[in-house]
Amino acid sequence: MQMIDDEIGTHHYNEKEWPIVRRIIHSTADFDFAGDNKVIFHKDAIQSGMTALKNGCSIVVDVNGVIGGLNKQNPKDFQNKIICNISDPKIMEIAKKENKTRSQISMRSALLDIDGGIVAIGNAPTALIEVIKMVKEGIVKPALIIGIPVGFICASESKEELSRLENTPFITNKGRKGGSSSASAIINALYKFVRAESSS
Repeated sequence: MQMIDDEIGTHHYNEKEWPIVRRIIHSTADFDFAGDNKVIFHKDAIQSGMTALKNGCSIVVDVNGVIGGLNKQNPKDFQNKIICNISDPKIMEIAKKENKTRSQISMRSALLDIDGGIVAIGNAPTALIEVIKMVKEGIVKPALIIGIPVGFICASESKEELSRLENTPFITNKGRKGGSSSASAIINALYKFVRAESSS
């Protein structure tokens, strides 16, 4: 972490934002997250995410890779349920029947956990687009949307749409970069804040 601080030098992030960005850089070795592909924070994102985790909210993810990057002790200690429905055979069946992606259907199926919970999307732009639709439909109100999908098809566009949400806390970034490791890095950083706050 000190090496990252030394290499970046001055930056525009505040004291709560920078530890999150630094952890993303640590997980990706990609210094662009502090530059052109800067991370974007809704004004209520960090506090809303911390409060939700502390209160035992569910964490809904798009792929198992996000789960793999989490510090496993944190969800156990705060009794946060991790939800990933992407490989559920029922999801596959519904997606095929409705001609939609599994990512879209998996988000719809987690409606009750998304409402008041945290959504972390690192791979599937269609999952992020679906969550944004659900928010606009008024059927869910997530405590935080972490939308940082990687890729070439709709990744940048889905993040741009997320950044336009005014009343839903979010953390996202500009451009094609992102991924599971970035999404889990953000959650791990939020947990670190919660632990520090709890011990003070």
